Amino acid sequence: MKNKIIFLNIFLMISLSGIAQESLNTYLKTAANNNPGLKSKFSVYMAAMEKVSQVGALPDPKFTFGYFIEPIETKVGPQKATFSLKQAFPWFGLLDAKGNVATDLANAKYEVFENSKSNLYFEVKTVFYNYYFMEKAIGITKDNMVILQIFKNLSLVKIETGSASIIDELRVELEINDLENQLAFLIDSKNTLQVKFNNLLNQKTNEIIKIPDTLEQKEITFDKTILLDSIYNSNHELKSIDHKLNAFMNLEEVAKKEGMPKFDLGFNYIIVGKNKNSIASNNGDDAFLLPSIGISIPIYRKKYKAMIKEAKYLQESEIAKKHNKKNTLNTIYENTFKEFSDSRRRVILNQKQSVIAKKVLDILITSYSNNSKDFEEVLRIEKQLLKYKLEYQRAIVDENIAIAFIGYLQGK
Repeated sequence: MKNKIIFLNIFLMISLSGIAQESLNTYLKTAANNNPGLKSKFSVYMAAMEKVSQVGALPDPKFTFGYFIEPIETKVGPQKATFSLKQAFPWFGLLDAKGNVATDLANAKYEVFENSKSNLYFEVKTVFYNYYFMEKAIGITKDNMVILQIFKNLSLVKIETGSASIIDELRVELEINDLENQLAFLIDSKNTLQVKFNNLLNQKTNEIIKIPDTLEQKEITFDKTILLDSIYNSNHELKSIDHKLNAFMNLEEVAKKEGMPKFDLGFNYIIVGKNKNSIASNNGDDAFLLPSIGISIPIYRKKYKAMIKEAKYLQESEIAKKHNKKNTLNTIYENTFKEFSDSRRRVILNQKQSVIAKKVLDILITSYSNNSKDFEEVLRIEKQLLKYKLEYQRAIVDENIAIAFIGYLQGK
């Protein structure tokens, strides 16, 4: 029977944990779909993607029309009007290179969008965990107020029998008043978090937030170095820098090809009237001139050399930016890992301290019931027990927030 009870408790804990995670995942999906700030970032990315087809297209053909006020007489008839169509062609591969620049810059904006989504997920998780703490803190505080009321009733009984002083009752009153003030603050804080959470999800601010009965204690299962390498490989800000670096490498190629010759291919068509005095077989036939080819030679090289240097400087900037970002991520990661380790230690410590404080409190209550001594110590230990219970819940929340932030650094 005992084994069945243990199995049932384990099953319930796993089920509650699964329900809690499923509830949080649902909130994350809602935030990703509804948050207006995230939608704005995605629109910026989509706009950048439209740039790709723009820069990869040939320049518009040039059409010209000419009308001769005084027709030019020829032996096959007077020339009345002329049409010409000209198309410019850049150097081979220039349009592809420009397209590659636009594509990489668009991909960099996509990583900005993904980073914003990861940051949104972290914000939602943080508010969710802090809201959980407020709920737990409110419950713990109310329970302690009930206990203090029992102490107050006990002191009143002893005062009536003459075995205790009215000071005992006043001390309890002080503690209850403090807890009432603390409870009001916790309720206000919870309401503020509820509004913030629902705004992140872009839904009604009075929507109820479903939280679990308990938060699971998460583990970091990978070695610190492996985890840091994972951050370097997956972080969206680093990926954005890589795409910009590729864009500027392609920009250098664009600058080189801009300095190459450009070609023009054109056609002319002339409308010819009939010459009354001509007996030529092609009298009055319109003239179609064979394609004309032109070439634009970039003689002034200073401009193109400056474009190449500009691209190289931009590459150097992104390389330095990436190195600096990795250093920053390393520092942030070490600090977050420290906070996680500290939270884990505080969970264990406050759990132990709560057990010990409860034993001490039980002994002191028995002692006070028998001889009316140590009532001040009873209240002190009760206050300390409240602190340990709150710190235990705070530590679990901090542990989960640290894990969530490492997930953000990994781009999750």
